Order: sequence, then structure tokens, then C-alpha cells
Amino acid sequence: QVQLVESGGGLVQPGGSLRLSCAASGRIVKINNMAWYRQPPGKQRELVAAVTGDGSTNYADSVKGRFTISRDNAKNTVYLQMNNLKPEDTAVYVCNAVILPTGLPGRAYWGQGTQVTVSS
Repeated sequence: QVQLVESGGGLVQPGGSLRLSCAASGRIVKINNMAWYRQPPGKQRELVAAVTGDGSTNYADSVKGRFTISRDNAKNTVYLQMNNLKPEDTAVYVCNAVILPTGLPGRAYWGQGTQVTVSS
């Protein structure tokens, strides 16, 4: 079974940093796009950052210059380095990846999410 597992969330003060990781496991043939979404309390889910299989990246305007997405294809892992965190960044961060498993059609997979809380 293919699954995504996030780690690295926690409580941090404004201006601090966190690094999120999301590792895909299972019998995987190929991973295309990988992305991080977030859902603040009481708000809808939004795309934070995405990276293609070729390494091209894009970011939400609210995180440009502060967040960096990267991937390690050998480890089937995507990272989100978050610097200069703000209270508005508080949310559940969820990993997404388009994965082709062995013997099955490709589709999007979602992690369970990791809580990021930015507070004094």
C-alpha cells in the first residue's frame, strides 16, 4: 500500500523556523508532482508550494521568500523549509503527491497532516 507520512510539525515562535518532511512508501514506480497544502483553522485548504518531477517550483504569494520546497527522489521524500514563520502560517500542513504504484493506475495521494502552530 502506498502512503505518505509527514513529520516535523510543532510549536514555534514568530520568526522561527521549521522543516517539514513527507516520505512516500510502498511499491512505487514513479512520483510526479509533489506539493504541500495547508488548512488554517476555520478556513479552506490552500496550496502552499509544489515541485514537479523536473524540479520546477511554485509558491503561494504569502510564503514566497520564506518557504522553500525541495525533493529527494532517491528517498521519495519532499521537504518544506519554513523560515520567518508568522502566526498566519498556523495550520495543518498536508502532503500531496501524484504517484504511480506498481500494478495500479496513478492517482493523487494525501498524507494525514502535521500541525504547525506559530505563537508567542
